[in-house]
Amino acid sequence: MNIQDKFRESGQRVSAAPLPRKKGFLRRHPLLSLLAVALLLGGGGYYYYRTATADTANAVVVATATRGDVEDVVTALGSLTPLTSVDVGAQVSGQLKKLYVAIGDEVKKDQQLAEIDTAVAAAKVDADTAQLQNFQAQLLQKQSDMTLAQAQADRQTRLMKDNATSQDAYDVAQATFKSAQALVKSVEAQINQAQSTLKADQATLGYSKIYAPMTGTVTAIPAREGQTLNANQQAPLILTIADLSTMTVSTQVSEADVPKLRLGMDAYFTTLGDPNRRWTGKLRQILPTPTVVNNVVLYTALFDVANPNKLLMPQMSAQVFFVRGAAQNVV
Repeated sequence: MNIQDKFRESGQRVSAAPLPRKKGFLRRHPLLSLLAVALLLGGGGYYYYRTATADTANAVVVATATRGDVEDVVTALGSLTPLTSVDVGAQVSGQLKKLYVAIGDEVKKDQQLAEIDTAVAAAKVDADTAQLQNFQAQLLQKQSDMTLAQAQADRQTRLMKDNATSQDAYDVAQATFKSAQALVKSVEAQINQAQSTLKADQATLGYSKIYAPMTGTVTAIPAREGQTLNANQQAPLILTIADLSTMTVSTQVSEADVPKLRLGMDAYFTTLGDPNRRWTGKLRQILPTPTVVNNVVLYTALFDVANPNKLLMPQMSAQVFFVRGAAQNVV
């Protein structure tokens, strides 16, 4: 007797075990399902792109015809520098005792700008003056000795004509006179040398006061009051004066655009602070030596602009346009 017969005798109900279900195709192949979804999305996107492109290509562009000015220009970037500027240095060593100007001040030519301590230079002038006076006193003595020697030599000459003196006395008198003459010339030479030294030291003393070599604006003062300046090796820089009434625009033009430029052509630029204002000039010079930046060959082109109101300042950036051709009031 099997187990089912035993359950039937016992009056219990026996149910059959459920059969396993078969899985669907998509569950059994998930990669194929993802591929199908991707193909559907890609096809839809491609259809939308082709439709939008066709609509754009067939669209009509409508614009109103107007009149205006057109230009053929070569563009470049540049910066502003004063056309004329000078670095004022010191020709003597010493402590910078006083500065009489500040950055931005307007100065006139020959106006005193600064002063260096004059103690050492003044002492040298005093010593030279005393030495010169000493030589001048020696000259008076030597001239007196020469006058006496000349008188004795003349007397010996007269006595010699009358055979009233010896040859030895005559020779001694003549030699003494010539020696006195030589001593006078020696002292005169020393006086000339002392005078030259005095003039040089007086000039050095004068260099302790710094004067403006030109009229302009003080644009930089790297030195400070109390600073010790050493002029033995090179002239130390005290300040810079620039004439801001005319500014030079220095631009970097690529080698591909340089053949398009010609001297005298119109040029203009705008600044970052006032992009709506044009500053105009004419191309003055193209420097022959290029600058290479990251294997790009650039040539420096220069032109000048008037700056009467001092609105343009050094180192300002400029967007430069060199005008090759222009037409006004055209469609």
